[in-house]
Amino acid sequence: MKNNNIYSIITICFCMLTLFVGCSKDESTDSELLGKQSNGKNFFGTYMQEDQMARPAINTVFVGSGAPKDLFNTTIPSQMGANFQSSFQTRLLALNPGYTANALGLDAFTFTSVLATDVLNVSKTAPTTFFDGTNVLTGRNLSDDVIDVELLLIFGGPDGTANAAVTSDHVDSNDKPFTESFPYLATPW
Repeated sequence: MKNNNIYSIITICFCMLTLFVGCSKDESTDSELLGKQSNGKNFFGTYMQEDQMARPAINTVFVGSGAPKDLFNTTIPSQMGANFQSSFQTRLLALNPGYTANALGLDAFTFTSVLATDVLNVSKTAPTTFFDGTNVLTGRNLSDDVIDVELLLIFGGPDGTANAAVTSDHVDSNDKPFTESFPYLATPW
């Protein structure tokens, strides 16, 4: 029963997550955004990175709150694996003590090395997809069910069939069609 409660809580957390990328003006940093004026908008200024979440829910689930979250959010991607892989692996094994490998064949060390470097990979030669059964992490379409993919890779085991109760958030698509023009997102109401 305890494991079912843990899985339910994890599933609920995944369901409630949204992609959030934020920047805020902060005059106290030395990070200068070297942009240019475009369409009458000035992109020059000093900014500080606030949140990093290339793969939805990964940062939220695998990184603690407070100081660890702040450190993760301001770490450059090339340093993330070295700094966070071990804590990601500890968290993965706490979430799924029976983890051996996932549907991609990745053991805990390899999988958490991929997760800890929180970037969205893009392939110029393969179809753009988070996971379509063949192509993995070659980009992301708005219609990709990223939370189900992440749950499957964390809980589904080597063949993707283990822990069936927690390998899907059961939200299979957006509640409104995406638009045909940028930014492609449906209006919220």
